[in-house]
Amino acid sequence: QVQLVESGGGLVQPGGSLRLSCEASRTSGSIFSVLTMGWYRQASGKQRELVATISNIGRTNYRDSVKGRFTISRANAENTVFLQMNSLKPEDTAVYYCNVEVQFTTYRYVYWGQGTQVTVSS
Repeated sequence: QVQLVESGGGLVQPGGSLRLSCEASRTSGSIFSVLTMGWYRQASGKQRELVATISNIGRTNYRDSVKGRFTISRANAENTVFLQMNSLKPEDTAVYYCNVEVQFTTYRYVYWGQGTQVTVSS
């Protein structure tokens, strides 16, 4: 019913920047509204962890290690969430997953993107 398409990952040197995007698009006739949107990441051999979230009224939440370096934002008209990542560090290397909570007529559902690799290395 809803598909998430991520883009923007890649290889960057320490101190560099990347911008991730994730668009939620309808794949069936169901009408929905997008609630909380967020980004998670999973480094090799580690558990998936929350990076940042943004509510449908713009309230944001970040993990401590990215505060001041990452900025989450959203374009509600396009059902798209962004993650601007500055001052990247090698420890930011991970697969980044988009996470979107969707409200349908009678229920809510959480969707995950396919993941995009971010590698920070010199």
